[in-house]
Formats: sequence, C-alpha cells, structure tokens
Amino acid sequence: MWQAERQLTKSMLVYPVFITDNPDEETPIVSLPGQKRWGVNKLVEHLRTLVKRGLTAVILFGVPVAEGVKDETGSKASAADGPVVITIKALKSEFPGLFIMTDVCLCEYTSHGHCGVLNKDGTLNQELSCERIAQTALEYALAGADSVAPSDMNDGRVLAIKRKLIEHGVAHKTMLISYAAKFSGCLYGPFREAAGSAPSFGDRKCYQLPVGGRGLARRAIERDIREGADGIMVKPASWFMDIISDAKDIARGLPISCYQVSGEYAMIHAAAEKGVFDLKAAALESIDGMIRAGAGVILTYFTEQILLEGWLDGQ
Repeated sequence: MWQAERQLTKSMLVYPVFITDNPDEETPIVSLPGQKRWGVNKLVEHLRTLVKRGLTAVILFGVPVAEGVKDETGSKASAADGPVVITIKALKSEFPGLFIMTDVCLCEYTSHGHCGVLNKDGTLNQELSCERIAQTALEYALAGADSVAPSDMNDGRVLAIKRKLIEHGVAHKTMLISYAAKFSGCLYGPFREAAGSAPSFGDRKCYQLPVGGRGLARRAIERDIREGADGIMVKPASWFMDIISDAKDIARGLPISCYQVSGEYAMIHAAAEKGVFDLKAAALESIDGMIRAGAGVILTYFTEQILLEGWLDGQ
C-alpha cells in the first residue's frame, strides 16, 4: 500500500452519461456492456442509488434522437429545450451536491457529424465553430453546470469560452476543463454508436491529435493553459500514459483528468469474457496506471460498477 503515492477513491471518479431528448428513454448500448442511453426522467432515478453509494460527479453527453433536430451548425446543442440543458437543471434540483461536467461539442447535433461549423469545401470554419462552442458552453454554465469541457479540438475555443463566461459573469463558478490532448484513433467506435456522432464523410484526424504527436500534445496543453483552462484532460487514457505524465508536469497546480474511453472499456470487458483476466482486477489496475501517471480525475464507464458492487468499500 505505502509504495503507491496515491490510491483510487470514489471522489476521483466521473461517470459518463448519455442523455437523450426522449425523457423516458432507457436503451442499452450494445457495444458498451452495462451502459445505456437515458432520458432525464429515468436518469434521475438511476443516479439516486449511485449518489447514495458515493457518486460525486458526472459528465453529460447529449444525444438528440428526435427527427429533424440535427442541422449544419448544431443549433440544438445550446437550446433551452435540448437534452443537456434540461438534464443539468433536473440534476441540480435533485442532487445539489453532485458535480456536473458537460461535454461541449457539436458532433452529436450536426447533420454532418463533425465537431464544428463547416466551410463550403468541408473543412472546419474555426471562427464560427469557436463561437458556436463558446455559446453552447455558456448555456450549460447558465443552466447550472459546474464544469464545461470542450472536446471539439478547434483552435482557440478555450479562449473563446473563457471570454464568454467572463462577459456573462459565470467564469468564477464554472470550471473550464480542456480536452487539450485528445488523440484520434480507433478507440471511439462504441461511443460514436452510443452518441450517433460518427462523421458522415471524412474523419477527424485533421483536428484531433495524431497518435504519435507527443510534441503537439505538449504544445496544445501549454496553449490551453495560456487561454484560461482551469484543468487539463487527456483522452484516451491507457495508450497515452506518457501524455498524462507530461500534462502533470506542464500544468503544475491544475487538476489533471483522463478519459478511459469507450474502446478501452469495451476491450477490458471483451478480454474478461474470454477468460484472459478477471474484470475487476483489470479495470482497477488500468485505473491505477492512470493515477500513477499523474491523473487525479478519472472519467470511466466502470464508475457505475465500482460503486454498485463496492469495489472500493474495503479501503
């Protein structure tokens, strides 16, 4: 025990939640074992038990499922009747002490599935994209979100969000966590199925980091700190332990979080089902590696199982 500088605690866990615009939805996600898409009414009851078991934080991902809600600018992302805004208000009413993070992106809401507003040639319009992202973050903050976390990877979006929060008097109570080091790759498949956010053409390699881009990641972290980020996130986690360590070194004094993404979670489940290893042992060991690398906040789909099955209760 004493050989570890830090150990996993319940307060370090953030539970990722997919929230739809159907208030009574409860739909299993085939590629994410044990996970579901929730409507706000069902989610409140689901979280009640988890909060009693020690859940302290969630991150919300909006998944619009109604016909005709997606458009070229992702306008529904920041709408007052959108799934995230409605859910923030409901959760704050039911669980005042629950820390609510919100993923800020447009890909779930755009008709083309990309993370911003496009130019006519299909490339991202950085200026318009940053404005839309900033407005979306502001609406989440005004609804009561404790943290906004832009994952779109548009250059300049952290500064745009920070300015917007300051202009409207909510920067002091809204933590801005940047997905500064978000890498492209093969580990997002189950998430894109869950969120309905796969791009309709091309891919996201032009604005997410290349797998080998350690220097790019370091520069992105430094840039987002200068632009006003209050915390840094690395995503995915398991394949980028060196980047978590770099973030801890570069962003001294800021919270470092990492996201054990859908593919990482699904891989551990698949291997455990084949008898390669014990699910609980592998899940906890993988998280211990992230903590050892420097992360203090862990976004993982294992949060639900860890709490409900009491994996940490013997500490």
